[in-house]
Amino acid sequence: MIKRTPANAILILAVWLMLAPWALAQAAGVATVSNLSGVLSAKLTDGSIRVLSVKSDVMPGDVLTTEKDSYARIKFSDGGEVTLRPNSQLKIDDYSYDEQKPEKDSFLFSLVKGGLRTVTGLIGKRGNRDAYRLNTANATIGIRGTTFGVLFCNNDCANIKTASGKAPENGIHIDVAEGAVEVRNTAGAVILNAGQYGYTPSSTVPPQPVPKEEAVKLSTSTTPEEDGGSTVGKDSDSKQCTISGGN
Repeated sequence: MIKRTPANAILILAVWLMLAPWALAQAAGVATVSNLSGVLSAKLTDGSIRVLSVKSDVMPGDVLTTEKDSYARIKFSDGGEVTLRPNSQLKIDDYSYDEQKPEKDSFLFSLVKGGLRTVTGLIGKRGNRDAYRLNTANATIGIRGTTFGVLFCNNDCANIKTASGKAPENGIHIDVAEGAVEVRNTAGAVILNAGQYGYTPSSTVPPQPVPKEEAVKLSTSTTPEEDGGSTVGKDSDSKQCTISGGN
């Protein structure tokens, strides 16, 4: 049993003061749900599952899942955004952002199922390209300050169409709207710039650019009328986020 003395009390207080900011940051989460249409849930690191709503916190280690016909937009503390398509699953592997310590930046996440659209925040724009990385079953996507969409098809994209009207093949489909991405796996790598599309059929086949007619356009806009997409929801400034390319 530890005997309580003034010295011990001061030591305990000092430790608490050092840990308190970290504990508060963890409790506050690293992101919040800013827009939601449908059902979004999170599987926590302890295995429990909670249903999220607008303004719910998202924590490192959470596995986010959208149900059928559900869209969700997540805003991170560095200003970045991720919009999840229906029937999608995303794991927040690691996230670290401190405005005063760019050398400690980290945003690592994994697309397990479905598709998403991401807009890079400050983590992807402060010089450390390795700090921001999206992992998929077939390739890893690194960024250079960008906006891009990713769709993972695994016998579940029959109702999604490419520009030519065909269902996309199984694999990873990429649409770059701004900036550039590097798509890499054990077989090779490719740089995709704004306006380009990419496809990676498996982890053993090099990523490759594809012509527009074979691509899946995963666009976003401010109103659903602009591209015929599905509404995610309204945020505080009344703008809407939409995603086209089918559900």
